[in-house]
Amino acid sequence: MPRVAYVNGRYLPHASAGVHIEDRGYQFADGVYEVCEVARGFIVDMRGHLDRLDRSLRELKIGWPMSRSALEVVIGEVVRRNRVKIGLVYLQVTRGVAGRDFLFPAGVRPSLVVTAKKVDPSVGAKRAENGIKVITVPENRWDRVDIKTVGLLPNVLAKEAARAAGAQEAWFVDRDGNVTEGGSSNAWIVTKDGVLVTRPADRGILRGITRTTLFKVAAKLGLKVEERAFTVAEAKAAREAFISSATTVATPVVAIDGEPIANGHPGSIVLSLRNAFFDVAEKRQA
Repeated sequence: MPRVAYVNGRYLPHASAGVHIEDRGYQFADGVYEVCEVARGFIVDMRGHLDRLDRSLRELKIGWPMSRSALEVVIGEVVRRNRVKIGLVYLQVTRGVAGRDFLFPAGVRPSLVVTAKKVDPSVGAKRAENGIKVITVPENRWDRVDIKTVGLLPNVLAKEAARAAGAQEAWFVDRDGNVTEGGSSNAWIVTKDGVLVTRPADRGILRGITRTTLFKVAAKLGLKVEERAFTVAEAKAAREAFISSATTVATPVVAIDGEPIANGHPGSIVLSLRNAFFDVAEKRQA
């Protein structure tokens, strides 16, 4: 069955869908996006993702392309039309189409694209079973990474560097030697005492929606969470390490810069978080 995309008011064949060449998302990365997991036919944590979308739009002074309730309908319809039961739904809002000028254009309607795709669940399961490797790279992004913009070139370069090194993710490290976050994920460690540690989301990282849900999962499992900075050295000496995102949920990290974490195998705590995640997360029937 051919995929379907929603573009500015129309449901179109994915292969032929497109936006104008002067869309500001294309020319200036002047836009934001969100990705929601689809699991067992439910859209996971959509409320949190749309709350964050609202914040990102306000920070960039971009209007909503339609009402929130209408967008929820479009998201569900795109998932249904693509018959996605396990996968991802992606939505992107840009400032819109206007002649190329750095200044914000007046009277321009924001552009909206929504797509959905199926994902083979065995891929994520295999990564959770084996764990992933990460490398560290210097933090070189702009200061407003708390806004989920489409300007992701530093992330692309970091993840390409990870692939070249035989790893699956890169962790950015700030000038103080502390881990900020991954190229497309939040970073976590588990201390020897079983405490979950992740960097505060007040600045320097994106406030991950999956990250937020994992706080609730941890509480349900009776696990303590500390929001504080941690160094690369502390991460390498940790009991466990893992990443979180809508695309990975909670996935173990078994090596950093080629050095194994603990015994080099996924730990029990991250796997317990992963297994309990769906039951705790907010779910919307697609």
